[in-house]
Amino acid sequence: MKRLFDILMAVSLLITLSVPMVVIALLIKLTSKGPILYWSDRVGRNNIVFKMPKFRTMIPGTPEVATHLINEPGLYLEPLGYFLRKTGLDELPQLVSILRGEMSLVGPRPALYNQDDLVALRSRKNIERLVPGVTGWAQINGDDCTPVAAKVELDEYYHEHRSFLLDLKILFLTIIKKWRFRG
Repeated sequence: MKRLFDILMAVSLLITLSVPMVVIALLIKLTSKGPILYWSDRVGRNNIVFKMPKFRTMIPGTPEVATHLINEPGLYLEPLGYFLRKTGLDELPQLVSILRGEMSLVGPRPALYNQDDLVALRSRKNIERLVPGVTGWAQINGDDCTPVAAKVELDEYYHEHRSFLLDLKILFLTIIKKWRFRG
């Protein structure tokens, strides 16, 4: 049921948001140099690395580490970067990853390929068995600066309590959090 819901929602959102996505793509192209999309190597289900698309918010050549590990990350942001990140609009291309089965709407956020500590701790807790999500329990209860151990605790809570109703709650709370420009 979760996979069917993901597919139906991803197709619906791609159709509904196609015009805003084209506008975002054009604005990125007009205000910065480089590609429109950034393809990030991420760790997916069963620790298999896949390419996750996002609208590019940072200048080409930005270090490939979690944003909170970059000294003065604002120096690397493209003109639209801050707005796209705060609103979550940079995540819209991940709807394609949902259709390809690499991601779900809700699940643990896929780790960067070089976040060995996060991947190892998730593996010890069997969280790597879950399909990663565009949003998740850890995203609505933390932020980029949440320590790895705390993120994994939140991921573990989701793993142990996951249900369709919890997914709907997470989706609702994600919209509220982004609407209020928090996280």
